[in-house]
Amino acid sequence: MEIISSVQEMQSQATRLRGQGRLIGFAPTMGALHEGHLSLIDIVREKSDVVIVSIFVNPTQFGPNEDFDRYPRPLEADLAACEAHGADIVFAPSRDDLLPPNFSTYVEENSCSQGLCGISRPGHFRGVSTIVAILFNVCRPDFAVFGQKDAQQAAVIKKMVTDLNFPVEIIIAPTVREPDGLAMSSRNRYLDPGQRQDAARLSQALVIGKEIVAKGNLSVDRIKAEVTHHLSQSRRIRIIYVEIVDPDSMKPERAVRPGQSLLTVAVWLEQTRLIDNMTL
Repeated sequence: MEIISSVQEMQSQATRLRGQGRLIGFAPTMGALHEGHLSLIDIVREKSDVVIVSIFVNPTQFGPNEDFDRYPRPLEADLAACEAHGADIVFAPSRDDLLPPNFSTYVEENSCSQGLCGISRPGHFRGVSTIVAILFNVCRPDFAVFGQKDAQQAAVIKKMVTDLNFPVEIIIAPTVREPDGLAMSSRNRYLDPGQRQDAARLSQALVIGKEIVAKGNLSVDRIKAEVTHHLSQSRRIRIIYVEIVDPDSMKPERAVRPGQSLLTVAVWLEQTRLIDNMTL
């Protein structure tokens, strides 16, 4: 496995590989890898000739008073995990290499990014889109894999790729969950045992919504009320939003479309922000 930190070296290597007709698959990450990330790498390994994984904690997607400084950065463990799962190249640039001091160009998608996390985390998706666009230009993948857990991010990236004609196929991989249903996240490691128990309420609430639809009730208000009630049973949880949206546009649904509409939640669990979603 090759570890590259230079933008120029990565771009040259990607150009050389493409010139050889090699199919390049890409899994962009911020490190602190868990089984969810590793499942993305496994998908890339299955579908490509060359597996590139990026590790970059993107400062532009964190707002003021968010957790950029304390975000976990276990690089050695991440590199070992990448190698164990068949990565050929890990691109791990420094902040100054990817975002030099005079950097002033940003990519902003202005439709899918407007609601949900776009309200509670202003500027977040501009940061995501900008770095992903840079990574696509540097790593030159044929396809890239993103996780369903970050559904709004996936929608924003797909729209950016369409609007800007990036020659990159976007694959969305299923959410990987803990045995009790909690969606895997690097931020789960912030949780103490009591918080960890309450965190399972997110997936429980989503299942409650899915069960309501399975019984034939397609009322958005009813589902949101039941989900909100279940989350509110924990005093540690402060709800940011509970919404039912179209999975492509991220716009609110007036009525549930079974098998299509997305139930999505975001909460503060004391000092930790958690998100999850499920197709109804």
